[in-house]
Amino acid sequence: MNSSSHVVTEFLLLGFPNVTGFRAAILFIVILVIYIMTLMINTMVMVLVSIKPQLHSPMYFFLQQLSLIESMFLTVVVPNMLQVIWWEGVAISVRGCIAQSYLYCALGNAECQLLTVMAYDRYLAICNPLHYSTIMDSRLQKFLVIYCWVFGFLLTQITLIFLCQLHFCGSNVINHFFCDLAPFVQLSCSLKIAFQIMILIFAIPAIVIPFILVIISYICVFITILGISSAKGRKKTFSTCSSHLTVVTMYYGTLITIYMVPANGDTLTLNKLIALLYIVVTPLFNPIIYCLRNQEMKTVMEKLISVSVRQ
Repeated sequence: MNSSSHVVTEFLLLGFPNVTGFRAAILFIVILVIYIMTLMINTMVMVLVSIKPQLHSPMYFFLQQLSLIESMFLTVVVPNMLQVIWWEGVAISVRGCIAQSYLYCALGNAECQLLTVMAYDRYLAICNPLHYSTIMDSRLQKFLVIYCWVFGFLLTQITLIFLCQLHFCGSNVINHFFCDLAPFVQLSCSLKIAFQIMILIFAIPAIVIPFILVIISYICVFITILGISSAKGRKKTFSTCSSHLTVVTMYYGTLITIYMVPANGDTLTLNKLIALLYIVVTPLFNPIIYCLRNQEMKTVMEKLISVSVRQ
């Protein structure tokens, strides 16, 4: 730990201080396997959507972008996390910590926007089916995807500017497995209050507004589904949005829980476990959910497996 009179140039990421020896090795292997599996499945989804004509629809185009974002999101955190677990704590420079925080927030922001776009796509497909193909054409699809990426990274530039203004002169120990904003900024000896206010303001367009838009979209969807006379028709229509609804529930459920649970005292371990679920496990389940719950994706996967078995 650095003296308060010294300028901090690097941080020590503690990871999971209570997980050592054999348990640390098991955790390392589990996370490494999940990481590799997630990259493989997301890559497969991206390739299949690109080469299979039956998957050339807006929903799968957006799913392809979701797989790309989550692969990048995972790669920003997990390789460094594996080092932290293996060595039971790893040093990271202040600039490295700022870069990881920025990319983590930017990709998370882009994913929030994309999930909102996907909810809008389902709203159009179910509530306005006659004009769906006319409205959601390739031009609008590309515009919405570009918007998600650009907005995600540009909005987070505000966070980056504030992070670069922070000074660290006290403790250099971060009790986490990556440079999350809250425990990282907590070590600063300047601009804490201003930064905390900025984060609250940042959360409105990044998380709150997208979440509200998703809720509004699904309220309209459910009203339309309830208006369908036949039970079979309601079930078939609901199946077209059930995958996205499941993914949104998992994403926002873990995200909200992370930032509602205070990261101190007895709740710190719980906070890290929820963050682990959000960062590592959710990106693995998302493409699996789409593959299992969407008939077109299941059909393509079954044909691919059948061809592989024959060869």
